[in-house]
Amino acid sequence: MHEMSLADGVVKLIEDQAAHNDFQRVLVVRLEIGQLAHVDADALAFCFEAVAKGSKAEGARLVIERKPGLVWCFGCSTQVAIKAWGEPCPTCGSFDLKDDGGQDMRVLDLEVE
Repeated sequence: MHEMSLADGVVKLIEDQAAHNDFQRVLVVRLEIGQLAHVDADALAFCFEAVAKGSKAEGARLVIERKPGLVWCFGCSTQVAIKAWGEPCPTCGSFDLKDDGGQDMRVLDLEVE
């Protein structure tokens, strides 16, 4: 389950930011996860809660925003959105697709005190 290591990375990032910006506690963590990132949002939330115990992020509310999975279709020379790898282009049916966004995960912002 790679969601555990992702959650651990987010908590480490929060701890680093707390040291640099002198905040005591995180109230809200807002993440953006691409539709094609292969991240289970429920599993990530569960792991985050477990990993955050004893850190500045303990008790923080995790808000996950999904970013569309964008691909470039070589069949119709168009950028299109898909929900998962293995799906054809919704415009022309081609499987000749290249990632064009939506495979990443990033922390958008933190609400701290």
